[in-house]
Amino acid sequence: MQDRPHTIVILAMSADGKISDVTRSPARFGSKTDKAHLEEQIALADAVIFGAGTLRAYGTTITVSHPQLLQQRARAEKPPQPIQIVITASGHLNPEMRFFRQKISRWLLTTSAGSLFWKERSDFEQILVFEKTTGEIDMEAGLKHLNNLGIKRLAVLGGGELVSSMLDTDLIDEFWLTICPLILGGTTAPTPVEGKGFFPELAPSLQLLEVRTIEQEVFLHYFFKRSKE
Repeated sequence: MQDRPHTIVILAMSADGKISDVTRSPARFGSKTDKAHLEEQIALADAVIFGAGTLRAYGTTITVSHPQLLQQRARAEKPPQPIQIVITASGHLNPEMRFFRQKISRWLLTTSAGSLFWKERSDFEQILVFEKTTGEIDMEAGLKHLNNLGIKRLAVLGGGELVSSMLDTDLIDEFWLTICPLILGGTTAPTPVEGKGFFPELAPSLQLLEVRTIEQEVFLHYFFKRSKE
């Protein structure tokens, strides 16, 4: 039995595979349908996790607002909003961001150094420190702890560095990718998976579960295939 939450990456990208432009500005090119799809997936989660870069770009997080989805969570005996988890090794976040005024439960997953500023404040309900000897965040230990705290379904909202680190340690179960009808280009524009990359023979393998085409967007649902499967 899996000792970590079931993880689902949910991202929108351009037709050429970019999740933002070369300036890493907030990606607002998804349609209303894509935004509704994102909210539906968030409503299913016990918690969402995203990197500091994603938070800095937007300054806020997505919350559940549709009455039907709020009722769905209430019937499942869940709070109105999933827990919002920011992951950052440095802990360098602006406490003046609107994110810290949203009516949500905020947690921080960081290192001992990254926790120094925040542990003297009340911005985060929980500060989780899981650190490797290299000073990097220990994602495996962190997710195991989240599972022990009752978080069974975790939505991963980016960015590409976080997704890459989770793939490197075999911590991803599903992908929902929305392909949007535009070309962003740019060699430095971020993609859904950053990091060092994979050689073809070692690349993670996906199984296509579902394809939806709604107007000009394509919604792709993948399951992550493991070697033993």
